[in-house]
Amino acid sequence: MQSSEIRQAFLDFFASKGHQVVASSSLVPGNDPTLLFTNAGMNQFKDVFLGSEQRDYSRATSSQRCVRAGGKHNDLENVGYTARHHTFFEMLGNFSFGDYFKRDAIFFAWEFLTKVMALPPEKLWVTVHISDDEAADIWQKEVGVSPERFSRLDEDNFWQMGDTGPCGPSSEIFYDHGADVPGGPPGSENDDLDRYIEIWNLVFMQYERQASGELIALPKPSVDTGMGLERISAIKQGVHTNYEIDIFQALIKAAAERCNCNDLQHKSLRVIADHIRSCGFLVADGVIPSNEGRGYVLRRIIRRAIRHGHKLGQKGLFFADLVPALVEQMGGAYPDLVKAQAQVQKVLRTEEEQFAKTLDKGMKILEEQLTKLDGTVLPGDLVFKLHDTFGFPVDLTNDIARERDLSIDLPAYEELMKAQKASAGGDQFQVDYTKTLNLEGQTRFEGYENLAVDGRIVALVVDGEPAESATAGDSLSVVLDRTAFYANSGGQVGDTGYLTVGDARFEVHDCRKAGDHFLHIGVLQKGSLAVGTTATAIVDAAVREATALNHSATHLAHAALRQVLGEHVAQKGSLVDSKRLRFDFAHFEALTTDELSAVELLVNQQIRANTPVETQLCNMEEAKAKGAMALFGEKYGDTVRVLSMGVEDFSIELCGGTHVKRTGDIGLFKIISEAGIAAGVRRIEAVTGEQALDYVAQLDRQLAAASAQLKASPEQLSEKLSALIQAQKDLTKEVTSLKGRLAGYAATEWLSEAVEVNGIKVLAKRTEGLDANAQLDAVDQLKNKLGAGVVLLVNVDDDKASLIAGVTKAESKRYKAGDLIRDFAQKVGGKGGGRPDMARGACPVADNLDQAIAGVVDWVEKQA
Repeated sequence: MQSSEIRQAFLDFFASKGHQVVASSSLVPGNDPTLLFTNAGMNQFKDVFLGSEQRDYSRATSSQRCVRAGGKHNDLENVGYTARHHTFFEMLGNFSFGDYFKRDAIFFAWEFLTKVMALPPEKLWVTVHISDDEAADIWQKEVGVSPERFSRLDEDNFWQMGDTGPCGPSSEIFYDHGADVPGGPPGSENDDLDRYIEIWNLVFMQYERQASGELIALPKPSVDTGMGLERISAIKQGVHTNYEIDIFQALIKAAAERCNCNDLQHKSLRVIADHIRSCGFLVADGVIPSNEGRGYVLRRIIRRAIRHGHKLGQKGLFFADLVPALVEQMGGAYPDLVKAQAQVQKVLRTEEEQFAKTLDKGMKILEEQLTKLDGTVLPGDLVFKLHDTFGFPVDLTNDIARERDLSIDLPAYEELMKAQKASAGGDQFQVDYTKTLNLEGQTRFEGYENLAVDGRIVALVVDGEPAESATAGDSLSVVLDRTAFYANSGGQVGDTGYLTVGDARFEVHDCRKAGDHFLHIGVLQKGSLAVGTTATAIVDAAVREATALNHSATHLAHAALRQVLGEHVAQKGSLVDSKRLRFDFAHFEALTTDELSAVELLVNQQIRANTPVETQLCNMEEAKAKGAMALFGEKYGDTVRVLSMGVEDFSIELCGGTHVKRTGDIGLFKIISEAGIAAGVRRIEAVTGEQALDYVAQLDRQLAAASAQLKASPEQLSEKLSALIQAQKDLTKEVTSLKGRLAGYAATEWLSEAVEVNGIKVLAKRTEGLDANAQLDAVDQLKNKLGAGVVLLVNVDDDKASLIAGVTKAESKRYKAGDLIRDFAQKVGGKGGGRPDMARGACPVADNLDQAIAGVVDWVEKQA
């Protein structure tokens, strides 16, 4: 059976058993900052198992794409060297959320393997936890598994989500590859060899582990299972290693063809075939190569693949060319990969081009050091240099070392990395306004509907300490039980305005969150405040409105960027205030003028449509069903706020910020800048409303002024400027030519100043007004006319001087121009060097400059 057929057979089987078929989630886990990548089928159901999320089904099945290449679950260094380690794999799973338990899970697994997959029962071996008599009885007494093919294990058969929380025994199913393969059954001395291979793990979530270690029975036990598609495919296709299955063979052949390699068993081909899968899917899911987090892991995998291509003799670009083969093999099951094909190829090609520039040089340095190595350990400073200077990830260097039966000094490398981070500066911390407060309850935000709210003062913080009262002149934070002020979050700055209590007036400069409370930060202008009194919180309406325009426009811009550039665009940060909006997003190259114009056009079309902006409170599952985008790292409660705006729900996002009532309120959207701020991250800044009108008016004034200066209409400016630029180029060329001719004339006059030393002519002279080309021409002409000589021209321009030394060919064996420049530069505080016949340098115009020029004759005499 083909892998695609096995995948579909699995999903169809569990669908027939009442399971909801759920699509694979992204490799970037949603709303789970504890995970770097999705690494198991149960990840997308984690909140369901924990009881914090409800689904409209209690049974589910999926084929989940997974990556293990960073953090706790990191198989990267084993990929290509073992039969079954991968950075990317597919996990087939079936799940019960308080529905069926051990008996059904066991019978489903056995039926699928022995009936649907037609595996001989005598080839299967089952394990359970030593304490799980219930599962043991089901397997042996009901299913009929022979005691001779059954083991009770301890730690290997107990699963837990963390130190506390859901946990329980598990039951594993192994496949016996036969007596001709070395290894013993599970629990034996040689069970880590290849004869018995685990293919399915059934986890029975039966308990909740307390902090004390006590296990409490769960009221609704659940089931989480996982079976590797690659492993079951190897069994059904009659091969022993995962790299021999159909998907991998197709990718290995594509890599072999691209790298001109005839040995299909070469381990480097395995590495490349594995890595194109993880890289292709990571980029399709919005990850961009960078120097931190997920992007750094992706960069490491790409560079490892490129290095293995280099090892096969492929010096050119090849990795991105494997994407079509990947899409052909896996696009049917994962249509998102098909949609993202062009984007994936662009990102991989760009990264490949960047790394190709340094790979040869880094490898050359590494090879040189390996020949000098005394011992079997690569020093940490070398590993650090390769990483810091050439972008070699440490695991890539470790790969190369391992191929030579060497190791690396990892502790020394880590110390150097730690020192580098320390020298780069410490972390930036914000002030903790409530570090000494212990508040109960929460601040209720009522600012969506009102800009003025009465709230009781529940706490005051003066100079970082809790206080019962405050007087005029104090800088402090005020905590209310109710407020109209929006607290800084989601990229939107906090509201400004003021609080009043009778005649007292407190100017609010910012509003921030501290847990469930809002802190109004500012200065008490007059009067006094006391805990327990009621204050009126009044938001600056003009600032709030201008901020709302920019925040709503940010949502429209995000949607427009995804339409113009692709669905890989994902928010990486934002800042919204009353002046402008700033939006950071994942994208691998600068936006063209046409792309920026297209984004502006789409946003302004939505603004002119003047559709209502709608908000809806619902649970997360309903929000996902509406297509709402959630931001990774943001924590959402049981109820979320879904914001929809534009024609046919042009933008749907989860957002707690303040917004306009209709898109037309934004007025106008204008991008004022676009730039890169990090590898794979771009930033646009834009203005809206009156700020946008002012910006356009300013551009009009500048355009009118330029038109008047150039005596051309705005429509003719481009043509006029092109003509002027060309004329300037022509004049520059002509001036350069004239300077060269003048330098030649001057050089003829300077010949009389040459001094004969040791039978050759020496000319050292201070000049002015020569550019670099004219200075070089003059030195060449003087050398030709002197016949045998040494020349140094020191051209002074303000407080700097450029140096050019020339020596005629025959004399350059004794009098080297590079040595002359270095000697001269050292005397006047400059730098320089070069070839024996020609050298350059630079220096400040020092007080001893003329003395040093006169000393050139002495330098020549000393060389005799």
